[in-house]
Amino acid sequence: MKKRDFIEGAFIATVAIFFSKFIGIIYAIPFKHIIGDQGGALYGYAYNIYNLFLVISCAGIPLAISKLTSEYNALNKIEEKEYMFYAAKRIIAIFSVLAFLVCFLGAPFIAKVIIGNITGGNTTGDVTFVIRCVSFAILVVPLLSINRGYLQGHGYIGPASLSQVIEQILRVAVVLGGSYWTLNVLHLSLKNAVGVAVFGACVGAIAAYVYLVDKTLKIKKKNTSYDNINKENRTIIIKKIILYSLPFIVTNIANSLYNTTDMILLRYGLHNVGYATTKIETVSSIFTTWGSKLNTIITSIATGIAISLVPSVAKSNAKGDLKDINDKFNKTLQIFLYVALPLAIFMSIFATQIWTIFYGPSELGPIVFKFSIITAAVDALYIMMCNGLQGLNKTKLIFASVGLGLLINLCLDIPLIYLFNNLGIYPFYGAITATIIGYSISLIIPLVTLKRKYNLNYKNTIDKLPKLLLVYALMIFLSLLYRGIITMIDSKLLLLLLIAIIGIILLVIYYYLNKKEIEEIFGLKIKKLLRKKRDINE
Repeated sequence: MKKRDFIEGAFIATVAIFFSKFIGIIYAIPFKHIIGDQGGALYGYAYNIYNLFLVISCAGIPLAISKLTSEYNALNKIEEKEYMFYAAKRIIAIFSVLAFLVCFLGAPFIAKVIIGNITGGNTTGDVTFVIRCVSFAILVVPLLSINRGYLQGHGYIGPASLSQVIEQILRVAVVLGGSYWTLNVLHLSLKNAVGVAVFGACVGAIAAYVYLVDKTLKIKKKNTSYDNINKENRTIIIKKIILYSLPFIVTNIANSLYNTTDMILLRYGLHNVGYATTKIETVSSIFTTWGSKLNTIITSIATGIAISLVPSVAKSNAKGDLKDINDKFNKTLQIFLYVALPLAIFMSIFATQIWTIFYGPSELGPIVFKFSIITAAVDALYIMMCNGLQGLNKTKLIFASVGLGLLINLCLDIPLIYLFNNLGIYPFYGAITATIIGYSISLIIPLVTLKRKYNLNYKNTIDKLPKLLLVYALMIFLSLLYRGIITMIDSKLLLLLLIAIIGIILLVIYYYLNKKEIEEIFGLKIKKLLRKKRDINE
């Protein structure tokens, strides 16, 4: 297996994650036809709760283990690294079992909080059942995450990334095959079909875990044991695992709480402004399932960068290389500005066409999606910045910025839903706006603090903004022009072809206008990386 540098590792991780997310988007097309909007809402309720409990049990572990592995390697502390890996597996096993029990046994209470007194759609019994079905994955995914983090910390990004593809393929096979078989062959209820679908997370995780165990054993053969680590040092290592994991866990819990809070408060808010239950569940399914699938196109970019960023920043921080840290933060911001944000703007402009291609004509789908995709872009930057801060051990700064942003989102959700409704604006835009404001606060605080207290300099990024904004304006103008031409087309196949052609044309123009800046960000390695991607399994 080959080790990768920061940009190369970020590229490989992003390609693999993007591919797995692409599978996750494509399967949503037949899945929506199988279970419909009510089933989509039920699926979203289960998955949001599952993600929250998964975060509690293991969200910080892969990147924390990656960071510690990279740090111990940089300091040549091989025995400490091996004991850290062993101890992390034991700790995570305990947390996994506890999280599973709370999720499984507490499912009725959670379902009651989600559904409340709103009737006419999914029941508390339905939500309880699907939450219990998905909870079994909590027993497997955390252990899988340990092995991913260990490989990533060694610079072996390929196998760790490929495991996500394996996990996704198996999961999607169960989601589609299981839900279709349950409804159309066994003729069971929608609740049962969604229960089988969410159980796919457990099946996919088991397959990926088996693959990663094999890869991890190959790495460990080259390393020494941890028998010489005394009790005092073992205690220090365990404390480090916990302390390093906490910022990741807090960040990811906050991210899950954004989604869970919006999911619950959106239902209550829309109900209070007079929305019918069927319409509430349609909007909820767009937020939690169908729209969020498309949003992962943007967030997968951030996830891929974060996987390579954390161990890379941790290594530079261990060596005291502030110049390299500054360069990585600027490159991270520039990857967002030059890749994630333009893609989100393009998808927002062509929201109606993209939604029609994937899900067919819809009254509310494109309306919600065109705004929520911008939230995904802000979320992407939030993910990248928080993980960069974790590489620098800025725990208090993470807690303060994330906590304040989440609190503001929580406080603004319902008031903005009412305000937007009174102004004649779609009330669900109020919930989206609250989320964007919350994320923005969580971003502004660390950016300003890093500049003032830790001497990080964003001049290299700021100098690029005037030209970039002009390019944005031109690309938006061209996008609106092209959208006007294809507005009246209803054929999905023709729309797909035209969107692909338009996307390629705009991409070529965009790259040509930003060629110098893009090559500066990625170095001159783009062609080399494209040639090397066949090595992703090595």
